[in-house]
Amino acid sequence: MSEVIERITVEGDGITVSLLVWRRFRRPMSGLVEAILERNPGLAGLGPILPVGTVFELPVPTPRAPQLLDPIRLW
Repeated sequence: MSEVIERITVEGDGITVSLLVWRRFRRPMSGLVEAILERNPGLAGLGPILPVGTVFELPVPTPRAPQLLDPIRLW
């Protein structure tokens, strides 16, 4: 299975990597900010607020199959 990559261009002021992750997925994505910084060397060196026009790659995590949990019985 190949990894899905999106190319992101910063188009506004005051944008951070974590804000872009939130706007893209609308939920917390554990470890994704770290994966973005690892995949894009030098991105962290730009500072927390990304300059307009910055282009970087966003690895899109593949959805996992839902886990089936055993029911809890109180009685």
